Amino acid sequence: MSQGAMIAASIHGEIPRTLATWRPPGPCSKTASTVLGADQVVVLSSPFCVTFFSLAMSSTFALLVTVSLAATTAFGQTTTGAQSSASAAPVPTTTRASSSFTPLASKRFEYTALPYKADTDTGGDRGAQFGYNLCNSTTEGPTSRCQTAMVNSIDDFCLWGPPEPNSLIGNVEGEAVAYCTKPGRGTRVIPAGALTGVQFMRTKSYVQVVGHIKQTAINLAPNDDGGEMDPHGADRRGNPLGGLVFSNAFASNGGNNNTYQQVVEWHNFMGANRFCLKACDPKDPDDDKFCEHIFDRIGCEYNAPAAYRDNVFESCEGENQDFPGVYTNAAGQVTTYKQPPEAAGNIKSMPYQPKVPASSNCVTFQSAALYTGSVGGADATGASGTRTAATAVTPSATGSTSASSNNAMGFTAPFGVLTVGSFVISAMIGAVVLL
Repeated sequence: MSQGAMIAASIHGEIPRTLATWRPPGPCSKTASTVLGADQVVVLSSPFCVTFFSLAMSSTFALLVTVSLAATTAFGQTTTGAQSSASAAPVPTTTRASSSFTPLASKRFEYTALPYKADTDTGGDRGAQFGYNLCNSTTEGPTSRCQTAMVNSIDDFCLWGPPEPNSLIGNVEGEAVAYCTKPGRGTRVIPAGALTGVQFMRTKSYVQVVGHIKQTAINLAPNDDGGEMDPHGADRRGNPLGGLVFSNAFASNGGNNNTYQQVVEWHNFMGANRFCLKACDPKDPDDDKFCEHIFDRIGCEYNAPAAYRDNVFESCEGENQDFPGVYTNAAGQVTTYKQPPEAAGNIKSMPYQPKVPASSNCVTFQSAALYTGSVGGADATGASGTRTAATAVTPSATGSTSASSNNAMGFTAPFGVLTVGSFVISAMIGAVVLL
């Protein structure tokens, strides 16, 4: 609720609910509403959405206070980067979270009935959700803020990346947006040639896609060694905030490619021109263990061990990996790795090497056929047989650096804010006339 709405509520008690609905164009149409009454208060809920609440005729003073604060909030917002057709990022606040807070990993959504934003907790140190989850053809493109991702097959998956060029993922993980291999998801599309090696793996407990990527193509700084996104985060609102993942590839889905299941537990590591995204089957009792989220400093090789072969594109079936961080030491004891805090400095050595699970029924593809955005997908070029379990390659540095290399220029009061601001001023003039 905006500042104006909260003050109106405190003066007059509970604000009446809407009686009729107005839907402006754009992805925020589900959040804008109005009522027909004697007096109307305009409350700005976002740079592109205006909400009307009906108040009593005797509420003239509250009307003026509400409208004035709404206008002040609108014109005080700023954002960074190129102007886009998507709604501007809300300014973070330090308001305490609602007492009815629900962690992102505890929320359940149907793909065909997604809300505009999955994260409705606008309090907290990180402010409101940067993007949106209701994505379609009107949101698709290089400035999309869609935060709903997919992982279905070797030619149909998404990765999380920064919204602005030359960014360090550790600095913007809360605002990451979806980059997908195919158009049609309402997201940004991974440019042709950016993926230089991909392995898609399906096991009984999860699906996983790993590989090599020219990371500057999805706005990561060239020197960024990496960071992790997952549906948790320190405040349990997820990284990115409100980020959702869906899949039709799980064994529990029974091969129904027309039905998408919400992925409750997942993790995505990006950096050092490598990536890994694991989506765990929500029906598996160990989904939280296979998609562990606490080992954010040891990267893909330890969280998602795989072949990581550049210039190879293959889809395989495989065995489950060991739970991330769990290994058998030299004495034969099953041990859980204790990750040191960032304050201890870079991790220079590890007490174990993770095992790469055995794979089978691998089918290879040509990248040019995979990532053109065609609906039909790619034709296989051959089978690569079965590989037994092996030791992972030596991991590269995966810790996020604290220095930001984002050189994007900021600008104040985008067009959407100015437009709605004009509307608010008009409402103020109308209120004066009522006096």
